Amino acid sequence: MPRRVPRSRAALAALLGAALTAPLALTAGPAHAGGQYTVTPLKFTVRADGRSCAVDADLYRPAGVDRAHPAPAVLATNGFGGSKSDGSTDAIGRAFAARGYVSLVYSGLGFGHSGCLISLDDPRIDGEAASQLVDFLGGKRSADDGTHADFVTLDAPGDPRVGMIGGSYGGAIQLATASVDHRVDALVPLATWNDLAYSLDPNSVVGARDVPGAFKWQWTNGFYLIGESQPLTTPSLDPSRINSLACLHFVSGVCATVRTLNSGGYPVDRTARMLAYARSVSPTAYLPRVQAPTLLVQGQVDSLFNLNEATASYRTLKAQGTPTALIWQSWGHSGGVTDPASGELNVVQGNLETSYVGRRILAWFDRYLQNHNHTDTGPAFAYYRDWITDPAHTYATADRVPTLSQTLYLSGDGKLVDNRAKVARGRRGYTNWLVPTSHSESSLAGTTGLPDPAPYDTPGTYLAWTGVPLTRDLDVAGAPQVTLKVVSPRAERTQNSGDAADKLVLFAKLYDVAPDGTQTLVHRLVAPVRVPDVTRSFTVTLPGIVHRYPAGHRLRFVVAASDDAYFGNRGIKPVTVVSAPGDTGVVRLPVTGG
Repeated sequence: MPRRVPRSRAALAALLGAALTAPLALTAGPAHAGGQYTVTPLKFTVRADGRSCAVDADLYRPAGVDRAHPAPAVLATNGFGGSKSDGSTDAIGRAFAARGYVSLVYSGLGFGHSGCLISLDDPRIDGEAASQLVDFLGGKRSADDGTHADFVTLDAPGDPRVGMIGGSYGGAIQLATASVDHRVDALVPLATWNDLAYSLDPNSVVGARDVPGAFKWQWTNGFYLIGESQPLTTPSLDPSRINSLACLHFVSGVCATVRTLNSGGYPVDRTARMLAYARSVSPTAYLPRVQAPTLLVQGQVDSLFNLNEATASYRTLKAQGTPTALIWQSWGHSGGVTDPASGELNVVQGNLETSYVGRRILAWFDRYLQNHNHTDTGPAFAYYRDWITDPAHTYATADRVPTLSQTLYLSGDGKLVDNRAKVARGRRGYTNWLVPTSHSESSLAGTTGLPDPAPYDTPGTYLAWTGVPLTRDLDVAGAPQVTLKVVSPRAERTQNSGDAADKLVLFAKLYDVAPDGTQTLVHRLVAPVRVPDVTRSFTVTLPGIVHRYPAGHRLRFVVAASDDAYFGNRGIKPVTVVSAPGDTGVVRLPVTGG
């Protein structure tokens, strides 16, 4: 079974771009003779959201790169809570400078020693600020001390050959920048979001875009506190970093969104504003303006930004003709960041040539920044398989994301069957409590030093359907879907109250049950659901997984009344599920083997 790596404070911060360990030495690659470079601290005064503020940056210049011998550039910034100097962000500058790229690494707005408010990679703010750094790389402006860059390869006057790379918060900034500045030539976003409304308040019902979900309170408030506490971690008197006493270091839209989510209520007007704001700062709103070739890398162990986020971005980019590819790697926000599996990309160590993802990144930049048109950038889709022990063969590849190919049915006797004719008639129910009764994860367990108990569900507060032991291995790669119909008279009476918080909430998930009865919630992922209308059936998309169910194991589908990592139901709402051969719930799996 896959490892669950404990999240220490360092592990969480490393993915956000703020590793608390010193950067490790990087092995210079063959792209640039000697791998030597200089590092020059720079300041830029930029205009963002009507304010002037300083951007703190480091310029990494490879030896031998000058006006007569220019080189392409790489632009990068930190993850949330980090700065230009943290382990993973600093490592990007070092890694690509050692390989012959001019690297400009900077602290994002509101972090480190950069000014302005935190605005969640808003293209109108963070994107425009980054575009002014592209001006520097293109020779159109100087740093505050007069430093001028005349050594970056140009496609046209003022148009530098520049790519971007980074993870999480440092991933979304790439898409935001490329949406406002088409001079950016290549992107490699790692572990970032497509739709913050889905990331922070997910509703996994297909077609329920305007119905809020279940608030992911642990992750959201953890990040919010990191942002609001910036002066405690990086003291600064820069007035551009102060908003007001009610909203210290974020733009007002962020604070209003967090207040709405924490209120536990979803009145129509506030909810509409919250969803509109969250999506306005999300790639889902501006991806149609992104033209730069984009290599999307997302982690399988990630309950903050799961595989569905990158898959949604990939499908949008692909449909509009933007060159794109998708990789599902092993580690993400929820584990494996500082201790990736053998052969996996280690951001801090910079093992680009010796990891599958690293080689794909190098090929992507070789093709789109070095303009080596014959470079093979690899397949459209690749995914890591944790059941393969040979690091040279852990990735499978395909020309598309797997589709739903196997169907199972929810029988009235609690069985998960492979034929509708096997469905027994029956009705079963559960009742939620006023406190959470199911546990998937403690999202920030590592930051508090507390252990994270194994996932559990309290009897009487969930329903489960279990299949027969598998006769051979079953490999699932993608996002399963479930179509359900539930009966809940109390939820039916309150669902049209004018406050979406009165609608029914439930949580769908898939377990792997071993022969000894031990069950594993794959990567601790669940699908929160706020049912739009309990009088109608609805379809739920679960988080994407890559998982082998070994022969002898059983699949178990569970609908739970609550999950302590999320806000749940308002009031007691008993639920009944009725099954009959001609009318029952259906589970669809994207099966790639077995």
